[in-house]
Amino acid sequence: MNQAAVAPSKVSGHTILAFDFGSRWIGVAVGDTETRLANPLGVFQAAGGERRMEEIEALVREWRPAHLVVGLPLAMDGTEHDMTRRARRFARQLESRFRLPVELADERLTSASARETLRERGKGGREHKQDVHALSAKIILQSWLDESPRR
Repeated sequence: MNQAAVAPSKVSGHTILAFDFGSRWIGVAVGDTETRLANPLGVFQAAGGERRMEEIEALVREWRPAHLVVGLPLAMDGTEHDMTRRARRFARQLESRFRLPVELADERLTSASARETLRERGKGGREHKQDVHALSAKIILQSWLDESPRR
């Protein structure tokens, strides 16, 4: 996996992994419900269902999350489209394979926000295109953590 950043603390009973599902790349972030902080972890290629699941299995073994979050791509008006259905299928596959709770989180505008953040850091060019996915996963997870005081 292409490492974007490494979270400060590994493996707790409160660890959450989040995924920014895409047709070419999947961004990954890790967070903790105690600290309520999310960190981008990296990206891997989305192609090949079994290879994709092997990448995720390695992450699940390493981080031992209590929960998984998958970004749900919706149109700006909230309607669903092909990528929405694909992300839902991906979430069901994760739940079935890893027997962990999986939640879907609205990811509208996360990629735009990630691209803007990278541009502000001077990393807006093609060579940093993959970083958008890891940062998007972080934004998805941070929003999920911030959404409710019970998390």
